[in-house]
Amino acid sequence: MGYQEIFEKQNAEVKERFDLMRGRIASICTEETVLEKYRNYFQKTAEFLCLAADVLQWEEEGKLFNRTIEECEELNEKLYADILPKNDTACPGSLETRHIGMSGGYEDSYANPRRAVALLGEEFGKILCFLYTELRSLIGYAFEGRKMHMTIFMELFVEVYNCFESEEEPDKKEIEQIIYWFFHDYSEVFAEDKVRDMVDPEYDFFTKIILESDLSDLRYLYRYGAYISNSERKTAEFLNALRMDEITSMADTMTEGFRIGYQALGKDLSQKETVCIEYPIGFERIVRAVILNFDKLGLKPTIYRCPSSSFGSSGGRKRGCYAKSVNRQFEFDHRADSAFYLNKAFVERRLEAMQLAFETYKTKANRHAGPAVTEIFGEEPFAPVIKPEASKYSGRQNELKVYQASRLGEITNAYIPGDERSFTIIAYPIPSIGERFEEIFQETVKVNTLDYLRYRTMQQKLIDALDGAQKVHITGRGGNRTDLWVGIHPLLHPERETAFENCVADVNIPVGEVFTSPVLEGTNGKLHVTQVYLNELKYLNLELDFKDGMISRYTCTNFDTEEENQKFLYENLLQQHKTLPMGEFAIGTNTTAYKMARDYQIADKLPILIAEKTGPHFAVGDTCYSHAEDTKVYNPDGKEVIARDNAVSILRKQDMSKAYFNCHTDITIPYDELDAITAVMADGSCRDIIRNGKFAVEGTEELNLPLDE
Repeated sequence: MGYQEIFEKQNAEVKERFDLMRGRIASICTEETVLEKYRNYFQKTAEFLCLAADVLQWEEEGKLFNRTIEECEELNEKLYADILPKNDTACPGSLETRHIGMSGGYEDSYANPRRAVALLGEEFGKILCFLYTELRSLIGYAFEGRKMHMTIFMELFVEVYNCFESEEEPDKKEIEQIIYWFFHDYSEVFAEDKVRDMVDPEYDFFTKIILESDLSDLRYLYRYGAYISNSERKTAEFLNALRMDEITSMADTMTEGFRIGYQALGKDLSQKETVCIEYPIGFERIVRAVILNFDKLGLKPTIYRCPSSSFGSSGGRKRGCYAKSVNRQFEFDHRADSAFYLNKAFVERRLEAMQLAFETYKTKANRHAGPAVTEIFGEEPFAPVIKPEASKYSGRQNELKVYQASRLGEITNAYIPGDERSFTIIAYPIPSIGERFEEIFQETVKVNTLDYLRYRTMQQKLIDALDGAQKVHITGRGGNRTDLWVGIHPLLHPERETAFENCVADVNIPVGEVFTSPVLEGTNGKLHVTQVYLNELKYLNLELDFKDGMISRYTCTNFDTEEENQKFLYENLLQQHKTLPMGEFAIGTNTTAYKMARDYQIADKLPILIAEKTGPHFAVGDTCYSHAEDTKVYNPDGKEVIARDNAVSILRKQDMSKAYFNCHTDITIPYDELDAITAVMADGSCRDIIRNGKFAVEGTEELNLPLDE
């Protein structure tokens, strides 16, 4: 049974409702029954919904698979032009009919909260902007043939429209209640989607595109329904030109890393049946080889669409099957859209729905092996504009979000136990990184396939020098003001214990770090980086002060006022937590990756996956062993890594909700901003690990060669 069969019964049940809504919405395109102030909004939104309904019909008739490339591009442009940055287009043809909404792209769109409020007023501008944006999720539903999902969103639109059919404005609370009860009542639908698409291989919409398409015919890119830019097309063209052995090598790097991850942790991969593949559109040639490799390991692929609805949104981070951002300002403006319906009752309803969905798919969930993730990098660092018109969470809603994330983590871990699953992550550049894209791509492949045995030996030298330290002192140089003391777990049995994990290229590719969970008590001082790029956001002069391992003060210089800077950090780095612990202290050893970044001047574009290997880094949030602290971990030398807990994570034994923050963000100090890392032993003696930005431990001299070139 494939995805068409999964939705066949649902689609048949709602056919009459869908046809009714389609006809009603078509009439709204020309009606003048609402106040003139709102008329254009409802007409243009109705036009968009009619186009989405047409796409669903074409999907049902098989017409989406037999279009010319020009027809593919034209439809793609019509569906997304309304949220593109002004004057940006992927379609090489005429732009005369490019826009179903307004004429100036996102700046003039009802999806832009600033523009929506200006046109529709303060009273309804924000919530109608939210509704317009939420309805854009129908694009994906149409391409996947999910008629039931389209029907319920179309009914939502008509219900709101009916409230405005009057000579007077409706009661705002009535509109808010319609929105609230929609998400409350359909929580079970959205929750089941989320769980099934992650653990059930029979939902194979994306798998079929990868395995059944002629990848040399780029029309396949438009089968997803995502926005296809030059980035996706050029990436696919570039990968199509590579030799098969090059593709196989990249696929082997990922799947072998996944397998070794299970082996290193003593987990039994043979008991698992599925692996969730997350990838960027355009990488299908590699992903096809990855799927075939996993098949040899007895694992079937599951793939889900990157969430577009606020119900499943992760606030900007790309997950599942995804395309490059259409417009990062658009995504930033709508990162808090669930504020329109988030309250205690909704959170409890959602948690109940997620529990029920996992219970329904508990057998498949228990046999799920974890994610295999491909990330991309190369876009220009993004400095967002903060708009007062954009949705925001209240203080109470921030508390509820933290609670919801914690409970969702507990539920997921109960059905897909953390100590029985693993993962792997790898990253590649995309064409927007610049004219030397192909060179940078090949250099990234080299970085991702470095000889891990050589690194393992040198990293063990570092661990031997660090083990036994009571604390480590890290200082910056030049404009870097870092002056930080990090507490290290004591070793009661140093002959068989270690505080640092020797991380080679398995789950976390590329090779290159040793890391520990710090002792929070005694971890004090300042962490500063002049510039860092975290989760697609650029931070300038990021400064965090720690007291006993917890963030006590934070600031940056992104904006003109301290209030704006702190709000930006609170919402995006601290993720609505009042404070976060230091969950990890690590020393990146991949100086080859650092040299690549320096030679091509792309340090500000590296993903954290690679950037964390290019210097010491400090993660705020959970430890690296989150939800798996009781699983023993051993280094290649046979010693057990005992630094898996801290004073916060250990609270799980009394109250799980106080132990986890459901975030882990790495902040790296580049070598050229680093003065020294010094291990301080219990007897007061000191040993340099790094001095003047260079490795100082005997046996690690090779790591300095890329720094000297």
